[in-house]
Amino acid sequence: MRAVVHTRYGSPDALELRDVERSTPAADEILIRVRTASVNAADWHVMRGKPFLVRLMGYGIRTPKHGLFGADVAGEVEAVGSDVTAFQPGDAVFGDLSASGRGSFAEYVCAGENALASIPAGVTFEEAAATPLAAVTALQGLRDLGEIREGERVLVNGASGGVGTFAVQIAKAYGAEVTGVCRTEKVDAVRSIGADEVIDYTEVNYANTGERYDLILDAGAHQSMLATRRALAPGGRYVLVGGALGPMLGTLALGPLLSRLGNERVAVLMAEPNRADLEAVGDLLESGDVVPVIDRRYPLEEVPDAVAYLESGGATGKVVITVG
Repeated sequence: MRAVVHTRYGSPDALELRDVERSTPAADEILIRVRTASVNAADWHVMRGKPFLVRLMGYGIRTPKHGLFGADVAGEVEAVGSDVTAFQPGDAVFGDLSASGRGSFAEYVCAGENALASIPAGVTFEEAAATPLAAVTALQGLRDLGEIREGERVLVNGASGGVGTFAVQIAKAYGAEVTGVCRTEKVDAVRSIGADEVIDYTEVNYANTGERYDLILDAGAHQSMLATRRALAPGGRYVLVGGALGPMLGTLALGPLLSRLGNERVAVLMAEPNRADLEAVGDLLESGDVVPVIDRRYPLEEVPDAVAYLESGGATGKVVITVG
């Protein structure tokens, strides 16, 4: 089979399309014929091995531990191991393989059944592949750490990115009043997915407007936690999902202290892939409450270009890889 191989850290040139031996599923695994995959910010961090913390998270110190690449996948079950009970050949499935070996940028990939869920009726392979990592991250940030409630004022920073576009829609599905933060050329796109208000961060710093929010989900942290805290309402919650290294390290260091000293709560999300949350976001896809925002599509041969495009910051929503 053809697969994108990752044997060294570096630029997109470190990713190579090769012919490799097709995997055979273990007793508790499923062999998926990949139809579509998608790129996440986590992919280019893993590709470069930066920040160095990525290497310490099990991806390999000097060289990548996993030879194959890519996390989000959608496709058809080709074969199942002897212990698999949830799926059978021919089923349409989607999932996030970031915790189970990766390898979705390939014609076939093996995965544990708990990393997958059935694609709901009416949802395309492309929509399903764009969803797992980003949508589950947004769901866990809003629902679990953010404890979102109907009628609350929610701000999503980084609202035009992969996680952000899902967060805006999921927050609206929970009945929140949503403000999205993005740059000038993406304002219309964020408004089109349901944001009640949109702030152009090139013109306005949301922390300086005097507005207060019950919940801030920060998918693009660019300023200190102390600055961001000014935009929290009394008893508000701040959930950091991603962004620049400095603000992330600052939040990790100060968050627990600020949570103890004040009535606001500060948390950093480490998303955990699981079938229950995949099924939850699948229900939102099926109902139409959430529609993946897909910016560009690339064939398997052009994965390095796709990753480079996402890393450039130009994408709105997700970048999809067409395989089958």
